[in-house]
Amino acid sequence: MAKFGKRTRAAREAFAGKDNLSVEEAVTLIKANANAKFDETIEIAMNLGVDPRHADQMVRGVVGLPNGTGKTVRVAVFARGAKADEATAAGADIVGAEDLMEAVQGGKIDFDRCIATPDMMPIVGRLGKVLGPRNLMPNPKVGTVTMDIKEAVEAAKGGQVQFKAEKGGVVHAGIGKLSFDEAKLVENIRSFVGAVSKAKPTGSKGTYMKKIVLSSTMGPGVSVEVDNAVTE
Repeated sequence: MAKFGKRTRAAREAFAGKDNLSVEEAVTLIKANANAKFDETIEIAMNLGVDPRHADQMVRGVVGLPNGTGKTVRVAVFARGAKADEATAAGADIVGAEDLMEAVQGGKIDFDRCIATPDMMPIVGRLGKVLGPRNLMPNPKVGTVTMDIKEAVEAAKGGQVQFKAEKGGVVHAGIGKLSFDEAKLVENIRSFVGAVSKAKPTGSKGTYMKKIVLSSTMGPGVSVEVDNAVTE
């Protein structure tokens, strides 16, 4: 049996028996019991009633969190000419074409978001096996294949979060930092849950949102009442 330190045991005891809380109660509990020596990320995990192996049950989308994520996002852009200049001016960290493709193929993936102009997709497409498993593949459905490079880069830098149902129908994301005010975390959580709710696929049958759990990076999780978290 695993042995936990004093702080971990104290946090687990504080969470014991507390389930299906309101979003506000869950945030208060998490903030009161987080004790890592760094600014932990507040994370959300949603168990959905979908099987992403079927195309009509895939859940995927993007949401701009009203208070940002608190994370510095490094953005790579595949573009040439004027669009490459536009990306640089907008604050992209890495801009390139074949040279960027070669860097990625060589294992250098020093970015959190990847954006491309449509004409670059033949090049980017060769990187599917590398970028796909990392959820970094540009996709027009989430606005990362676009001619409006400036808007895409600024959105990525400004707190936009992508989500995608993984194996088992689980969606998870970081939705803020422990140092955020409780009201800002609550607003971010409701915005994220609302976006996932609106992304309900046509093939979803029965209960769509089965369970929602919040936690800090190093802390235990606490379940949130689904109806309380969903705002239409």
